[in-house]
Amino acid sequence: MKSARFDRLLASTALVLVLALSSQVGAAQQTENPTTASVPVPDTTLPAPLTAKDIEAPAKQVAPGPTKEEPKQNATTAPTEPTKAATNAAPADAIGEKLRELITGRQFDRLVSRKSDRAGIEAYYSSHNYAPIWISNNAGSDRAKAAIAYLGLADAVGLDPNDYPTPDFKSATTADALAEAELKLTASALTFARHAQIGRIHFTRVSADIQYDLAAPEPADVLAKLGDSSDPGKVLDAYNPPQAEFKALRAKLADLRKGPAPAETKTAQKPELPRVHVPDGKILRPGMKDPRVTAVRKRLDIAGDKENQLYDDAVRDAVKTFQTENDINVDGNLGPNTVRTLNGERTEVRQTAADPTDTIIVNMERWRWVPRDLGNPHVVVNVPDYTLWLYNNDKVYWHTKIVVGKPNLVTPMVSAEMKFITVNPTWNVPPSIIEKEYLPALEADPQALDRIGLKLTQDADGTIHISQPPGAGNALGRIRFNFPNKFLVYQHDTPDKHLFSRDRRAFSHGCMRVQNPLTYGEKLLSLVLPKERYTEARLESMFGGSEININFPKFIPVHLTYQTAFVDDAGKLQLREDIYGRDAKMLSILKSNERKVADLAVERAPNTSSKPVRMPAGMYGGGYSNGGGNNFFDWIFGGQQGGPRPYPPRSVPPPPPRNNGRYSWR
Repeated sequence: MKSARFDRLLASTALVLVLALSSQVGAAQQTENPTTASVPVPDTTLPAPLTAKDIEAPAKQVAPGPTKEEPKQNATTAPTEPTKAATNAAPADAIGEKLRELITGRQFDRLVSRKSDRAGIEAYYSSHNYAPIWISNNAGSDRAKAAIAYLGLADAVGLDPNDYPTPDFKSATTADALAEAELKLTASALTFARHAQIGRIHFTRVSADIQYDLAAPEPADVLAKLGDSSDPGKVLDAYNPPQAEFKALRAKLADLRKGPAPAETKTAQKPELPRVHVPDGKILRPGMKDPRVTAVRKRLDIAGDKENQLYDDAVRDAVKTFQTENDINVDGNLGPNTVRTLNGERTEVRQTAADPTDTIIVNMERWRWVPRDLGNPHVVVNVPDYTLWLYNNDKVYWHTKIVVGKPNLVTPMVSAEMKFITVNPTWNVPPSIIEKEYLPALEADPQALDRIGLKLTQDADGTIHISQPPGAGNALGRIRFNFPNKFLVYQHDTPDKHLFSRDRRAFSHGCMRVQNPLTYGEKLLSLVLPKERYTEARLESMFGGSEININFPKFIPVHLTYQTAFVDDAGKLQLREDIYGRDAKMLSILKSNERKVADLAVERAPNTSSKPVRMPAGMYGGGYSNGGGNNFFDWIFGGQQGGPRPYPPRSVPPPPPRNNGRYSWR
């Protein structure tokens, strides 16, 4: 029994081993030939087994080849793109890694000096996984070539290509060099966009009487536009001013560089007056007859009979104009100081004409400060041209002559909004005029204010106010145009109409005197209050002794500009005298080492022209005279103590300047 059981055990064990071995062999065969292994084991009761050929044929039917209309899309493009991706994958990853190292490393400050640019670069590249903008296939891309070409022609828009250095991608053969070249071109593109939009020179470096709200482009936004565009030159060019005036100067700049200045280019110069000697003698006043009057008529080229010896209104007005222009006492009389000035005994300073190309460039620079949207309607004042222009729907609606500030009392550059018109304005004398002009005048003649209709009052805190009530003789005339601004300047009427006959009209304290103020008022109101049907006659009927304000439901932007170069309606280049020296200042910056930092603002002393004039409270007791009594003017000018006293210190801290129309220049 033991032997039989043992034999059966051996037999079953052998069978298990054989089955296991056959299973391993089958698995091995299936691995070596999957197609053959999928064929069922032959069975004589079934049809002949499928061959490998029978199995492969249906597979071709499931995924048919491209039709005749599709081969260019699928058969050509599809295989090519993966090939490019495979070729670029390694270099792009390497350059991206190097960009990451540079942007997040210590060398970033060396490669990009401006903090805001570094922040924008980091924001853009990090959000794009440090993929390059300018590199493709281990070289500068077509986009890079186009950007480099545009930056190399930056002088076409009044900028300097040297300010925007570009890399040589051909010499960059390593990932490190390519990454640095990428950042170099990026930094130059950002610098150009900033200069094109807000200028190479910050206005604070030119003068304290310029104020604009400059908005530099966001670096990350600039890079996003460049990265999304195949035409970087178009993207960069869009940061230049869009105004037609800028584009016209750009075209004239190109014309000048092609050859000599066009024949129509001219500079408006103050005409030379005949050098006729005016003899010394007694003071001449209107109504007097004297042989010297003929010399004055010839010297000032007064229209009419030059041999007329009568000192009439025409002579008086011409003398007043000459006195105003030369910053001497304006009284219309021919005194010794006026005679000396007429005879050239005072030193004259003449400006030399600048290169027209330079003049155009600095004017293009100043257009970069002006708001991109001038508004509709809007007003443009051109100070060196002594003109005011009202635009509606981008077309000239009306224009007129104006008088602007003297060279030492300049009309500022600023953009503001006209909010209302005042008929019968009161002239509230600015504190600086009170301190520099009227208080010294009162020292010499305590009745001076009375004679010209000015009123002086003193607040409880000691603040001095001088004002002139409404009337025909008011320094502001009968109407004032109000656009509140930090410089406290306005546009207004004037009783001194004779000044508009002069070519050079820089006579005011900074405000703009309008030749035809009633027409100006009618034109403005026709745009903002058309249903009210305001006319010159209606405005004139409002003249009286009380102020009347006409508020605008829609404010009108006013832009005070300084255009010494502009293109007129006939397409001719016009050049004007640099009366305030702004051109000269800007050119000196651009041609000196200061240009390297010229786009950075500088601190300037605060404007103190609106700081109230204060004296100890109670020193002015309700009137002024040069007699006895313990009043304000006795205290200032010393009364009977033997002469004037110096102005007392301003011990009371002044309040911050107010911009509510309380004061107005004239």
